[in-house]
Parts: sequence; structure tokens; C-alpha cells
Amino acid sequence: HTRCLSDWSSDVCSSDLYSIHIGALRFYAHHGVLPQEQKVGNYFKVETTLYTDFSRALVTDELTDTLNYADVCKIISDEMAIPSRLLEHVAGRITNSLRSHYPQITGGRLIVTKEKPPIPGDIRDVSVIVEW
Repeated sequence: HTRCLSDWSSDVCSSDLYSIHIGALRFYAHHGVLPQEQKVGNYFKVETTLYTDFSRALVTDELTDTLNYADVCKIISDEMAIPSRLLEHVAGRITNSLRSHYPQITGGRLIVTKEKPPIPGDIRDVSVIVEW
């Protein structure tokens, strides 16, 4: 079943695929397995794409008909502030928190990146990716 909204410019149908992308949020946090990482900290980046039906917002221009980007960024920031040993754990917490705050999210992709990890060699960064 396809539900459409009409206005003067076009028909908007909720069966279309909509996503909101928030890229390159940068944090200084204390994630890592090594005691030095936990003590000194490091720079991290978080990027996410969230799938949600914001077809109404295309017509209404109302924040209540979409996700509030500022709130999404705050949720990510709050989770990044909690130290974890593993990036996988950080990504899992962020994903779970976003999904519990916004049940209208139907899927997404989250990338958590650690810049200059303490790994031998010339490594710029390492990332974990969660898709649901």
C-alpha cells in the first residue's frame, strides 16, 4: 500500500526510500584496549545514515515529521563520552540508543572510526561498521 501526500509541487509517497546522513562528527574520547588509550584518549569520527519515512516533512516543513538532527548528534555524543574498550561496543551502544529513541528508524548504517590507532605501521585510521 502506498500513501501519498499532495501539494502544489508534487505527489510524495511514503513507499519511496528516505535517509538522513550525518557525517564526520569528531570527538575526543577514551576508548581502547590499552591502558594508555584509556588514560590519554584519542580522536574518533562517527558517521551515520538513518532510514526513516520523512515524506510528510517534504510537504509540511515540520520538524515533528522527521528526525531532529541535533538530538541524533546529542545521542551519539552522549554515547561517545562513555569509555569502552572496543569500537564494536561503542557502535553497538550508539545503534541501540538511536533505535530506542527513534523507533521510526527502519534501518541504518553507522561507522565509528579511531584516528591514528596505536598499531604498528603507517595507519591513518580504523573503523567498525554496523548496518541494520
